[in-house]
Amino acid sequence: MTRRLVIVVRADPVICGHSGEARNLAEAALKRGFDDVRIVTWPIERLQAAGLPLKPLETVMPYSAGIEVERPEPVGDYKVVDGRYIGGLVGRLVELFTDGVPTVAMSLYLSPHTTAVTDAVDVARKTGLPVDVTTIAEAVGSDVTNVVRQCVENGQFGAAAHVLEGYLASDVCVAVSQYTKDLIVEESRKLDAKHGTRYAERCEEKIAISYPAIDSSLFLGLDPAEVDRHLAARGLERDGYVFYLSRLARAKGVDDLIDGFAQSAAAAGKKLVIAGRGPEEQELREHAAASAVADRIEFLTDVDDAEKPFLFAGSAAYVLPTKPRPEFVETFGIALAEKALSGGGPAITTTTGGVGEAVGDTAIIVDVDAPDQVRDAIDRALSLSPAERAEWEERAREFALQFDRMNVFDALFARVDALV
Repeated sequence: MTRRLVIVVRADPVICGHSGEARNLAEAALKRGFDDVRIVTWPIERLQAAGLPLKPLETVMPYSAGIEVERPEPVGDYKVVDGRYIGGLVGRLVELFTDGVPTVAMSLYLSPHTTAVTDAVDVARKTGLPVDVTTIAEAVGSDVTNVVRQCVENGQFGAAAHVLEGYLASDVCVAVSQYTKDLIVEESRKLDAKHGTRYAERCEEKIAISYPAIDSSLFLGLDPAEVDRHLAARGLERDGYVFYLSRLARAKGVDDLIDGFAQSAAAAGKKLVIAGRGPEEQELREHAAASAVADRIEFLTDVDDAEKPFLFAGSAAYVLPTKPRPEFVETFGIALAEKALSGGGPAITTTTGGVGEAVGDTAIIVDVDAPDQVRDAIDRALSLSPAERAEWEERAREFALQFDRMNVFDALFARVDALV
């Protein structure tokens, strides 16, 4: 019998750890016997118009045979002021849910993906056609910081209730970290205090933790000669640079990294390589240009998924001094786990949000908004002996293996199987 998995997400080419997570869950599903795997996402032109940071289309890695990416067209014309793309998305999901194929539908991001799935399931069941759908909803941090919290602060009870009810209507509710779950419960408690609802209690009871899924095979056992080849193509040398790879956004602490690197005595003669794209790219380029070490800071905006393991592995240290901001809090730190699997020098980061869950005790920890501590951490990382560095690498890799996509998929779908 055909078994289908549908994943609704902002997929590639969006630069986001959860687009990569969706890919990894889809690939894992093929290995676990699903024979119809679909990623339902947004048309490319809509992603471009939204202003999201995107990879160059030619750098997007292909999916395995058996995974189909669908980008439903919008419904209606200019008279539909908003919701045209949501209409297309929900409509396609209704078609998938009513064709008689047993389906697991997973949404990453509550708004708008979980609400779209919830609406589609409701419509599908009302058609009277055969429906066999189990739903999984995964909440990420921006669901709370960018949606629920904003609704609470602005007194938009109805909008918050819409998101939370759609989430809790799912058969399996998960969050990408304990921090994320705690944040959902905390904001729900504020809503309850104002309106007499019981969202905090319901969320506390129903939400489980499912860490982001990573394809560890891309990062493990890298050929040293291939590492050197990739570095040479970029004009880099092994251990000759401090590395950053993530979105170029204020919340990531890149300004603190630039300032800390500039002050580091141990980094003299080394480069700072900043890889990524994002809303603050120009601002950060200007900040780097004003630095005393501007000639040793390089920005890369075209690093693809195939290249990044080699850049991780060749670095003297990887630094992500992420900080809490109203618009974004790091709820896990996928790049940190990927770096741990790849090797390279120690990771330097903060314990913002769920980062501690991503690194355990395997990273050098600094406070937020503390470039002096970033400087000291870089000095410490670059002064390690080869034996000390190897010990850091081994501990970090062992910790990060728990996030391999097969481990995460099996634990998640054990929850689905338990419903039967």
